[in-house]
Amino acid sequence: MPGGLEAVYGVHTVDALLERGEVPRELWVQEGEAGRRLAALVEQAANGGSRIQLQPREVLERLAQGASHQGIVAFCTPLAFEAEATLWHRLSGWSHAEAPLLLVLDGVTDVHNFGACLRSADAAGAHGVVVPKDKAAPLNASVRKVACGAAESVPVYQVTNLARTLDRMKNEHAIWVIGTAGEAESVVYQADFTGPTALVMGAEGKGMRRLTRESCDSLVKLPMAGQVSSLNVSVATGICLFEAVRQRGLTPEI
Repeated sequence: MPGGLEAVYGVHTVDALLERGEVPRELWVQEGEAGRRLAALVEQAANGGSRIQLQPREVLERLAQGASHQGIVAFCTPLAFEAEATLWHRLSGWSHAEAPLLLVLDGVTDVHNFGACLRSADAAGAHGVVVPKDKAAPLNASVRKVACGAAESVPVYQVTNLARTLDRMKNEHAIWVIGTAGEAESVVYQADFTGPTALVMGAEGKGMRRLTRESCDSLVKLPMAGQVSSLNVSVATGICLFEAVRQRGLTPEI
């Protein structure tokens, strides 16, 4: 692997890199039919300056360590979290027509859940994701693969103290903080997502930490009609975010 670079794999992930103008330093493409199917993507990368190398399938398999690489691996600069100061700067100079919608993840440490949450945040048009420095998944190649390009398009802000960040959101930017908890009395459909909103999702099993919970303005739950008591955090995140989409009238016309 080229030194100092991160390997990301999969057609959607590589395509997202190129779409946002980030040309991989090097691109490994599987030899044979798989490589021929990727000809257009490879040509786009090569025209941008990527160094193209054909590799046997077993080399890509070894590099991806069991993940689905789909015949293509790109080597690029590792992603970095956005600074906390950038979050406050963007909220202070808010220029979007719609009110801010932020997803806050408290204690989500599984990279697959993290990537899936980023994908839902991107699909729902969330303006950013906020995570704490402790008890949070890294922003690595596995996350990028699961997120299918969302890790590159949605800003992820890393903050030192999550409870303090939520308090500042409320006090300085009039953001309503909605937390999710199984014991809440209200269901998510009764919450108001039309104004400036931060949706807080806790880790599976433990949920939100105590100080995070105490910083929330309200708590909501998903109505569970079956035998299971809870949903995977990424599934629950998607449901809650798209309730915000529905309320904000952003649903595409059919």
